[in-house]
Amino acid sequence: MTTPVVIDIGKRDVRRVLVGGAVAGALGVAALVGAVTAYADGEGVGGTIGLVIGVAFTGITVGAIVNWKRISRPRMLVLEPSGVRWDDPAGAPWAVAWPELGAVRLSRTRERVFHPADSAVRKTMVRLDLLPADAPAFRARHADMAHLARQDGVYRMPLGDAAGLIRVIEGAVLGFAPHLYRGVQDEGVTVGLS
Repeated sequence: MTTPVVIDIGKRDVRRVLVGGAVAGALGVAALVGAVTAYADGEGVGGTIGLVIGVAFTGITVGAIVNWKRISRPRMLVLEPSGVRWDDPAGAPWAVAWPELGAVRLSRTRERVFHPADSAVRKTMVRLDLLPADAPAFRARHADMAHLARQDGVYRMPLGDAAGLIRVIEGAVLGFAPHLYRGVQDEGVTVGLS
């Protein structure tokens, strides 16, 4: 494999924020209108509940708008013949050559939502785990990756709810550095309520 595999994380996050912000904004405005109506009808408790819910949901939308520049910045995970890099011009970019690594794996945690009618997996949180070949020297060379370091020596890049990326990243690592790939580490299932 010679063509780099580019995963545009920024574009995916923008879509999620747009949808979430629009839904939260609509719910917030509806709750605020309900609060005004409840206050006008003399329902103080109902109005207060509507006001709190409305402010909370509109706050989410306002937060998305205020942070739009940070949210919409380009961010890409690039796997290429020379190694793996995080391309984040306005954030914390980094790059690692394949020979610096002792192993590469993916880790995932699945979230199962308990609901009487359905208990399907709703989210699969995915991380790219980079295991240095020489941890002390790696740490010194890659101070720009300190925010990804875990106590067990693994450098973990969270990719969010991204089950579809597992095959893409797996294919890229197997194409560029098959001797480093250690598969997918399943870190269990968390259970939530719906």
